[in-house]
Amino acid sequence: MAEEIRAEMVANVWKVVAREGDSVTDGSEIVILESMKMEIPVVSEDGGVITKLVVNEGDVVQEGDLIAVVE
Repeated sequence: MAEEIRAEMVANVWKVVAREGDSVTDGSEIVILESMKMEIPVVSEDGGVITKLVVNEGDVVQEGDLIAVVE
């Protein structure tokens, strides 16, 4: 079953840690968001492979925006 990883707040994509095709485990960092000078890691809640990564460094995400899909 695919896990959709979504932004929990409005933020800038500060750093993309993982790439499409990377294997991840529960708790693996996918991207790091920056909001109000705070760095917020976005992590996978399940293990699998990143099949889709839709953000790039410097992008702005809104609450609920898709960041990645892990299958």
